[in-house]
Amino acid sequence: MDFIDLKAQMAPLRNRIDARIARVLDHGGFIMGPEVAELEQRLSAFCGAAHTVTCANGTDALTLVLLAEGIGPGDAVFVPAFTFVASAEVVPLTGATPVFVDVLADSFNMDPASLDAAVGAARAAGLRPRMVVAVDLFGLPADYHALGRIAAAHAMIMVADAAQSFGAERSGKRVGTLADYTTTSFFPAKPLGCYGDGGAVFTDDGAKAELLRSLRVHGKGGDKYDNVRVGVNSRLDTIQAAILLEKLTVFPAEIEARQRVAETYGAAFSDMAALPVVPAASRSVWAQYTLRTPHRDAVIAACRAAGIPTGIYYPRPLNRQTGYADYPVAPGGVPVSERLATEVVSLPMHPYLSPAEQQQVVVTVRGALDPAKTG
Repeated sequence: MDFIDLKAQMAPLRNRIDARIARVLDHGGFIMGPEVAELEQRLSAFCGAAHTVTCANGTDALTLVLLAEGIGPGDAVFVPAFTFVASAEVVPLTGATPVFVDVLADSFNMDPASLDAAVGAARAAGLRPRMVVAVDLFGLPADYHALGRIAAAHAMIMVADAAQSFGAERSGKRVGTLADYTTTSFFPAKPLGCYGDGGAVFTDDGAKAELLRSLRVHGKGGDKYDNVRVGVNSRLDTIQAAILLEKLTVFPAEIEARQRVAETYGAAFSDMAALPVVPAASRSVWAQYTLRTPHRDAVIAACRAAGIPTGIYYPRPLNRQTGYADYPVAPGGVPVSERLATEVVSLPMHPYLSPAEQQQVVVTVRGALDPAKTG
């Protein structure tokens, strides 16, 4: 059994993907070829954002946003402590200071109360609160109404790090339209992934979109030898755009299939573990299906014995990482993030997980969580 089965996804698309790649090989526009512009239009149509700017990867997408907003020394950027390091690593690279904020135990997403406290503490420490980077962990959009209200009160930019949540919804709006900027990743394991690296930024601000397009190509102006600002080299390869165009055609059906797997897991484990909570009027794309249990080791051991892969996302919050231990943390610390790091375990989740495989996971995990065995 695969944790994420990319081969099963490729099988029905292989001929169409091969044909798409062949067209790129024929026209030879390997950098910023026509498929890139087509993909940007299709992604905007899918999520409702006015502008899509593709780039080389999800980390670069965040970097481009920080550059576009002139984030730098003395600025505070608020990031959840419970996430992958990419969400934070882009901040010190600009000279700014990441400030770690706690998350909510039921959604795994940024806690508005912790953010509010962190903003006050950062200002008292002499930092300028400039930006909030909320991570839609495991596929569920954060509470952008509450977080955005805090950001607006302090004149901060609201960024949705949607590396795991593209295709999800909150309050009738799709990810891509919930914040000032939305960034995403097309890393192969993401809900919508290519066969290499890729990323994108979504915004409704046309001027900011043009700035992002300049920044992703060395800060170019009218032509490539007219560099009007300091930029980076972060373009999505045309072949990856071609692959994503085909994968986007089946993406809505895959979202539905992920939801069915999540419903199976939810029905099976609700009496034995803490399950991810999806608020009303929200929809997750289930990048991961993550349980919380004090018996995590028993679950992992039982799954390993049965040939079922598991994952721990994430075993250590960012404030406990060696490279980030000296950066500020919200007042009161991040106790929920630190507790989650000891309890979370993610199960196989992808659209092509067969009913038999799902049943094997259910039986194995329930057996591991049997009170007679776990005590």
